[in-house]
Amino acid sequence: MRDTRRARLILGLLLTAALVLLTIDHRTGEDSPLGPVRGMGAAVFGTAEQLGASVARPVTSFFTAMAGAPEAQDRIKRLEEENARLKAGLSASLLDRKRSQELKSMLGLSGLGGYTVVSANVVARRGHPGFEDAVEIDAGTDDGVRPDMTVLNGAGLIGRVVQAGPTTSTVVLLSDPASSAGARLEGGNEIGVVSGVGYGGQLVRFRLLDSTAPLAPGLRLVSFGSQKAAPYVSGVPIGVIERVEATPGELTRIAYARPFVDLTALDVVGVVVKAPKRDPRDAVLPVLQGER
Repeated sequence: MRDTRRARLILGLLLTAALVLLTIDHRTGEDSPLGPVRGMGAAVFGTAEQLGASVARPVTSFFTAMAGAPEAQDRIKRLEEENARLKAGLSASLLDRKRSQELKSMLGLSGLGGYTVVSANVVARRGHPGFEDAVEIDAGTDDGVRPDMTVLNGAGLIGRVVQAGPTTSTVVLLSDPASSAGARLEGGNEIGVVSGVGYGGQLVRFRLLDSTAPLAPGLRLVSFGSQKAAPYVSGVPIGVIERVEATPGELTRIAYARPFVDLTALDVVGVVVKAPKRDPRDAVLPVLQGER
């Protein structure tokens, strides 16, 4: 009981002293003798407050970021989808532009040579019994395409149709080792046979039937044409001779020509459904520099 009374007495004295000090400090203002003590307390508690704020700030930022995370993720996802859509649209636009240019070039060559064509797109690279190098196109008998028709594009001869279904057809390329076509040297009547040698269609072999006829790199070849224009019409550009083999004593001469057509990158093609009334001869060959 005595300890309790003593504690109450001490507490009362402390409270009284505190009230006296607060009264003196308030009335004296800036001249208060308690100014240094007040400044020290402010420094101590201010530092503690700043420390507490610096500790709490990252935690507050973390919870704020967590609260906004779902919305941010949705925004990122929408941006990624929009970016993918724009890329796809750009790719489709570039592809359509490229195909439009190829179609224009192919129709230009066909018009110059007098060929009536059905346009088509190459949809697959495929094999065919007896042949190694063939493609599938999206045109068939419903479009007037039949086997043994010439296939070309804006650069020149591609090959011939070997099989035709209602909506698709198979075309054997000129580069196939089992493929051959009659060919003629530009500017004359020397004829021979062009056949594929593989190697991705980079070269074709030309066998000139007259071993005495002049044959040199730089000369160009056009299709000679088949009887009744099947499977090849005449006058379609084939390629340019790159090298001539030495064949002493042979009845024929051999040369290798680079096709005008990139047979590894085919897209828009034309199937010749009607041959020209007259042989265009060399009229469809690309114009060389200096000939304009």
